[in-house]
Amino acid sequence: MYQAVATYSSSAIMICIILVAGHGKHLELQIKRDVSGKYSSLEGVPKALLPGVGGKKILDFWWKAVNTRQLFSEVFLVTNADKYKYFERWATANDFPVDNIINDGTTTFDSRLGSVGDFDLVLRNKNVQDDVLLVAGDMLFQDHKFDILQVVHYFKKKSGELAIYYEMEDTESCTTRGIVEVCHTTNRITKFYEKPKEGDTASRLASVVFYCFRRETLPTIPQYLENHPDINERNFGNYMQWLVNDSDIPVYGVKLPTGFQLIGQVTLADYEKWLTYFSDERSSQKTLQPFTSKAYARIGLMGNPSDGFHGKTISLSIKNFWAEVTIIESKELVLVPHPLNDPTEFGSLGDLHGISRKEGYFGGLRLLQATCKKFYQYCSEQGIVLPKRNFTLKYDTNIPRQVGLAGSSAIVTATLRCLMHFFDITDMDMKRPLQPQFILSVEVEELFISAGLQDRVIQVYEGLVHMDFSENVLKQYGHGCYSELDMSLLPPLWLAYIRNPSDSGKIHSTVTERWRNGDTEVIEGMLKFAELTDQARQALEEHDYNQFKELMDLNFDQRWKLYGDDVIGAENLQMIDLARQFGSSAKFSGSGGAVIGYCPDQDKLSDLKRAFQMQGFVVCDVIPNPPAETNRKDSQLN
Repeated sequence: MYQAVATYSSSAIMICIILVAGHGKHLELQIKRDVSGKYSSLEGVPKALLPGVGGKKILDFWWKAVNTRQLFSEVFLVTNADKYKYFERWATANDFPVDNIINDGTTTFDSRLGSVGDFDLVLRNKNVQDDVLLVAGDMLFQDHKFDILQVVHYFKKKSGELAIYYEMEDTESCTTRGIVEVCHTTNRITKFYEKPKEGDTASRLASVVFYCFRRETLPTIPQYLENHPDINERNFGNYMQWLVNDSDIPVYGVKLPTGFQLIGQVTLADYEKWLTYFSDERSSQKTLQPFTSKAYARIGLMGNPSDGFHGKTISLSIKNFWAEVTIIESKELVLVPHPLNDPTEFGSLGDLHGISRKEGYFGGLRLLQATCKKFYQYCSEQGIVLPKRNFTLKYDTNIPRQVGLAGSSAIVTATLRCLMHFFDITDMDMKRPLQPQFILSVEVEELFISAGLQDRVIQVYEGLVHMDFSENVLKQYGHGCYSELDMSLLPPLWLAYIRNPSDSGKIHSTVTERWRNGDTEVIEGMLKFAELTDQARQALEEHDYNQFKELMDLNFDQRWKLYGDDVIGAENLQMIDLARQFGSSAKFSGSGGAVIGYCPDQDKLSDLKRAFQMQGFVVCDVIPNPPAETNRKDSQLN
């Protein structure tokens, strides 16, 4: 078993090799026999020089993609003797160095060297000592959908080989492709199936002849050929199957947002079908419709703030308030400031002072920018190459600021959904349980906002969700354990919040620091929140609303005990006291500024609301937001 031991140098020179030496006769014969006369000018033309999208030759697209001198010191083209003159003529017309065309000397299918044999010919003929990017030059693809620079940069980050794959269309058969299984944590290809039989694998990730090889791995090529004399095994599908499954050399995957077609023994019907498909796809990209995503406010029903301390919570998505983000394809990448939340013009210095004191200095624009930056970083790290496409992002929100209803994370969540839609990123690429962690990383790592996972989980899943953030759960799964609860279990709830909160004068809490330092009171307090959460779930499932009411009060009292009067704040304490005067439970919906409650005596609810309004607070009934159908697979959301 061969094992290459080497470290990749980011400054290493790289060459590109384009394979066009195939002897596939099916397409050529069908073009010759076509009686319509439509293809008479293409008789004898090799597949790589057939018209692609927009009439340009297929090879033209590859030459444009790889003709980047800062990436490749040399580009070589490998053809056969039968078609050599065609490529020589193409080279002189396209500023391709004729000396870099390698002729493998074969003129028939039976005398072919195989794609691995042609690769080996270049390695020997040119004494290649550099890393290599290898592609098959007769593949149709959408040139506007990926940037080869991203592929090379990702390859340089890895200590292994690189294979490109894409997600197959429903009409494509797995039995015609090399199919890969990929570890979505490391992006390492764990299994390679060359044209598998039905049932061999559930994967629909298709690998094509588009690879990056380290120079240290190149000696495996002659070794493979020596051990595989059968010409039918001397293709790259079989070589990659051996490399992934039988060697110790790591092979990583990069996902491209486009398919590749016209490989192997294709027919005229195949050629026409895929040419039409890619032409239609390209056309549709020009008229991509605007897309709007809406993310809703949430209330922490039980257990908060323990989500940031390995606790448990129950959270509810509500329809009362939301943030929405719209993405539109555009020539340049533009982030549009919101006229209210991102003001740049003021009536006077006094106006600026008043707005800044009330609203703070940070609007939603920074959230859009940070999400875009983190999204690109995530895709780069995960080996997902994004299409070359720009957009305009704009947002709006009616979620009250600074009252703990998760307004910031709602904007980030909606932005993430827009980006995923725009770039065709699916839940396979960013698994749903990991999306809340991505959203949290935007706020914590990019914008230094203190936050926990609860808000992001409920805004990703919606509905009513029980969340377990226990340390052992996070270690085992890499994320929390999330379970959907039946929203019909909920009693009627009300919400009240401070009309004009200010971000100035807030008292800093030391609870997080104490928890990190092992403070027994704080640790036991967070465990208490988790206990209350489990008890609340049981109370809801048993329709024991009196017990549920008591648990809500206990949740606030525990928080009050840990954080103290100064951190809780006088207005927040006033709302809690006011609610309890009418026999209602009351607790924070989030970090403060808003409270939620359940009033068992509904006859007193109108008096409660009137009392809150008389004191200058805003009050409303909670409108639960059920999960969208795309968010609910079953009751276990992981």
